[in-house]
Amino acid sequence: MEVTDERRQRIADFIEPLRVRPGSAVDLSRDFDPGYRSDQLRKKKDGVELLNAGIALLADYQRRLAAENSHGVLMCLQSLDAGGKDGTIRHVMSGVNPQGVRVSSFKVPSAAELAHDYLWRYAARLPARGEIGIFNRSHYEEVLVVRVHPEALARQRLDAIGDGIWDRRYREINDWERYLVDNGITVVKLFLNLSKEEQRVRFLKRIDVPERNWKFSAADARERRRWDDYQHAFSQMLSATSTEKAPWYVIPADRKWFARICAGAVLAQALIDIDPQYPTVDADALRDLADAKRELEAQAPGGAAPDPFAPSHDGHGHHRTNGHGKTKGKGKGSSKGNRSRSDAGTGTRAKPR
Repeated sequence: MEVTDERRQRIADFIEPLRVRPGSAVDLSRDFDPGYRSDQLRKKKDGVELLNAGIALLADYQRRLAAENSHGVLMCLQSLDAGGKDGTIRHVMSGVNPQGVRVSSFKVPSAAELAHDYLWRYAARLPARGEIGIFNRSHYEEVLVVRVHPEALARQRLDAIGDGIWDRRYREINDWERYLVDNGITVVKLFLNLSKEEQRVRFLKRIDVPERNWKFSAADARERRRWDDYQHAFSQMLSATSTEKAPWYVIPADRKWFARICAGAVLAQALIDIDPQYPTVDADALRDLADAKRELEAQAPGGAAPDPFAPSHDGHGHHRTNGHGKTKGKGKGSSKGNRSRSDAGTGTRAKPR
């Protein structure tokens, strides 16, 4: 799928209002509206076609990323409870090949994880080249939950804990992400910004709808009581860790459909900037392909086309056969609606969970 300069600019313009300008002092409640909608997209029905186009674009670029095998992508998702992280992953990544995507969720650290430095468990799950890795909650938990709940920090058995620890961790995280980017791993950071009222409504839905009861716990209500503390921690995090190499994007999350379009657009822009390409083969490999082609053509049974995918000429123009030795086109004998084998199998659509 070719991305024109015009389309590239449209995506860039669409996500620019979501970007946290590096070096800016962020006040989350003042600077970013959870209910924001772009003037380009005001209604949900208008977003369906755009989301589907974005999914197709991501699928194409993910195939190129895997084939080139030179770069990786790490997408970090942060939000409060009920912010829509799982749904964003499920919808935005629905068209990609699941073999090239790995999702990691991080809960309370285990004893083995606490025996290492705080970034150790995250480093162990980084994507390889050619992969997209998704952190459903990420290393930023170490300056969010741990900041709101100092008892969690005490379990990390640090020699010195003081007010300067957060500035130090911001610096360490920035250095780590810079290292990743310098080594071919693009870091995409998305904060799903949910309003307090929308969280209340989503919590009630989880309580009232039996099929959603499993999503809610008493701990969710307890964490909600620390709303202001989390808003302060988020604001400090966004201010200190949005860098030129790894900027934050604040996704307005009150409307799930719009949040998913925004998240897909930011990820698409990152892949467009990487611009992965399918590898080309050298002269020796082309000769090997030609030898293999001749051998396979010689094995064709009687009545079968030696190569059903090779161009044929009927005196009026070149046509490609449909994979069964018949020329594709209108009229008797055509195979309407069939795809050739060469077009099939180019990607696997992940089933929604």
